[in-house]
Amino acid sequence: MDPARPSPTAAPAPAPTTRPRALVGWRMLALFYDLWPVAALWMLLGLLFNLGYTFLGHHAQRENIPPGSLPSVLLFLSCMLVTGLYATLSWRRGGQTLGMRPWRLKLVAASGNPGWTALWLRYAVGLLSLLACGLGFWWAWLDRDGRTWHDRASGTRLVRVPKP
Repeated sequence: MDPARPSPTAAPAPAPTTRPRALVGWRMLALFYDLWPVAALWMLLGLLFNLGYTFLGHHAQRENIPPGSLPSVLLFLSCMLVTGLYATLSWRRGGQTLGMRPWRLKLVAASGNPGWTALWLRYAVGLLSLLACGLGFWWAWLDRDGRTWHDRASGTRLVRVPKP
């Protein structure tokens, strides 16, 4: 028998283990799921801001924070910060937010665990992508690797974890 030829009874070489890409539809479903815990955090922040505004007495009776005022701008910025904390802490802790778990999506980086800079950059570019009518998400359909703007900017990617 020729040593260069594999024997017919030898086991075939295992296929390379590649994880399937996270399609845009899965990402949108995960975003929809993540909307609910984030909305709860926003409501809690809104309550705290309105209580502070009421107890400081800077308003007429039964009046909320007026739109465009400094407290409303601070509330908006606080909501964006809390949303970023929710996302980056979830990604750092286990690679998944609550919305990513049912769809078996996981955030991975080529270098192992993504650093804080990459996670915050991912959040910021993802937010800009959403503000641009989701253009950065739809970009995954055109990208040769199926990556979004925030995947590319942060050096990370979402993969679909196989069923256990």
